[in-house]
Amino acid sequence: MAIPVIDFSKLSGEERAKTMAQIANGCEEWGFFQLVNHGIPEELLERVKRVSTEFYKLEREENFNKSTPVKLLNESDGEKVENVDWEDVITLLDDNEWPSNTPGFKETMAEYRAKLKKLAEKVMEVMDENLGLPKGYIKSAFNGGNDDSGDSNNNKAFFGTKVSHYPPCPQPERINGLRAHTDAGGVILLFQDDVVGGLQILKGGEWINVQPLPNAIVINTGDQIEVLSNGKYKSVWHRVLAIPDGNRRSIASFYNPSLAATIAPAPQLVEQARAYPKFVFGDYMSVYAEQKFLPKEPRFQAVKAM
Repeated sequence: MAIPVIDFSKLSGEERAKTMAQIANGCEEWGFFQLVNHGIPEELLERVKRVSTEFYKLEREENFNKSTPVKLLNESDGEKVENVDWEDVITLLDDNEWPSNTPGFKETMAEYRAKLKKLAEKVMEVMDENLGLPKGYIKSAFNGGNDDSGDSNNNKAFFGTKVSHYPPCPQPERINGLRAHTDAGGVILLFQDDVVGGLQILKGGEWINVQPLPNAIVINTGDQIEVLSNGKYKSVWHRVLAIPDGNRRSIASFYNPSLAATIAPAPQLVEQARAYPKFVFGDYMSVYAEQKFLPKEPRFQAVKAM
């Protein structure tokens, strides 16, 4: 079983209806799908791969080799190492400090993030249409109820990018690459390694590999899309396995609500009762920070009580 692969370019042709239906199926039945012909130039994606790999070697590898996961794995007597991940990660935001020692990293990642944010907004518009919501509904909800980019930084949707590497692990059966979780936010766009696998999603009680596909963008829905859709779309459990060979590159970008945004099921999708509470996203993130790797439903209950 393989997760759906969808040609995004066909949205503007004769196969639009079929493509919309494929995306609806990806959201409703899988919570994960891969986009090809998504409009992000291959030349840019090749640069992103190159600068990310160079960045890890130049600025991260030495420190990872002295990191807590490495120490714990070395010190544990054959026991499974819990509560840590075999992952090196940094987060790029519009307003934080970016690595500056790798030639071309800043410029390339800024260009990539700008293009990816536009792709995220296109994907959200497709979700709007498939759900029967007004165009721009999800984007507006994430921007604190404003049509565009929020009336202040408080109301501005959050767009972050995690640059992760999962180095070769000498004892992969004894540690997680990344523990199983659902994503807290809205729409996630992942540019994963072409060759080194390890990402899996939980479907029908079994773990399924998200097959590497050169220059595809993997889309998955986060907890806030589940709430806005009143459960029609679900956020899906996923994990990364530690692997013995190959350094897996993973660049995940998150289009999330502003911390001040109020999130609730869209009124158009509530037939009898809301399946989810109404809450402020910042409150949800406070709960998620404590419960990321725990069952999802109690998070909604906890935020309801706030």
